[in-house]
Amino acid sequence: MCSSGPASVDHVVVDGANVVGSRPDGWWRDRPGAARRLAQRLVDALDGPGAHPHVHLVLEGAAARATDLPSHPGLTVVRAPADGDAAIVERAVELGGTGVVVVTADRGLRVRVRAVGATTTGPRALLDTVSEPPTG
Repeated sequence: MCSSGPASVDHVVVDGANVVGSRPDGWWRDRPGAARRLAQRLVDALDGPGAHPHVHLVLEGAAARATDLPSHPGLTVVRAPADGDAAIVERAVELGGTGVVVVTADRGLRVRVRAVGATTTGPRALLDTVSEPPTG
């Protein structure tokens, strides 16, 4: 799913707001819907061939209140009670840092998660590996 980062990636922590916000597709009009679409793309990728790291999708604000998110044994949805960045750092610490890739373009967050041993990659690296939903 995410090819950059350490040789052994056990967990991918996705900054949902940052990934969704990386493409100007109208996500701001329906944040819960944008969260649902991203979660579905992640599930579809996890259902694809090969072994995949466990994915932790961190949602905040209106997106965290999204209902009917798709589920998958390889996907954990983290609903940040307040600050999404703090929830992402906390998750990276819980996972032990090593073998954790955080997907975000937020420079400050990148510094914080690298300090706990995680590596980072940008939203494009993730979005390039998950298929676009069918239109129609």
